[in-house]
Amino acid sequence: MTCPVARPLAEALVAGGLPILEVTLRTPNALKVMEEMAKVTGAIVGSGTVRNATHMKQSVDAGCRFMVSPGISPRILDAADDIGIPLLPGIATPSEAMTAAERGYSFLKFFPAEANGGAPVLKAFASPLPDITFCPTGGIDPVKAKIYPGLPNVICVGGSWIMPADALASGDWGRIERWPVRLLRCGASFGICLRIGDPHGVIPGKREPLFFNAGIANGGSAFAE
Repeated sequence: MTCPVARPLAEALVAGGLPILEVTLRTPNALKVMEEMAKVTGAIVGSGTVRNATHMKQSVDAGCRFMVSPGISPRILDAADDIGIPLLPGIATPSEAMTAAERGYSFLKFFPAEANGGAPVLKAFASPLPDITFCPTGGIDPVKAKIYPGLPNVICVGGSWIMPADALASGDWGRIERWPVRLLRCGASFGICLRIGDPHGVIPGKREPLFFNAGIANGGSAFAE
């Protein structure tokens, strides 16, 4: 994504009811995109693919209000304790979830969801880990996305299928703004998470949820790369 596109995209997503925007640290323009999106009224910008303390400092300097990591490690959890914005850690196993919970995290990203067994695995997590809520991302398509909301420990779902790529490529901001309404009509009223170009999503939360959209049951959010 180029910087000139960042601001109008953020404006369209916010106007459409998806104000939480995650920008992944995977491209040279990522930090500049965060800065531009953060200028949009109502936008809550965060950083994704955060892997170390340097990424965290860069995120804060760019105006981010939350961070998302693909996994957990002692160092990244230690670094997050010294940062003033919340982290959503990624986990794939009960042991990793327990490690994060011991450090005070009750909202976690389940990633990559489908490669790790999908909804049946998260369903199995619910009983032994009743105090942890998940946002599954990775390999989830529109059909599978309708399954996850029925689980008691899922607050939102993420996937690249949410955003029409052709609308982004053509700069059709009106269509992007209207897209959330279409998603809700398709049965995604549980809450929407979006990352453009890379399946992922998040309701950020360390110790307690930070951001919710009252217009969508259980919280709605959007993510952009």
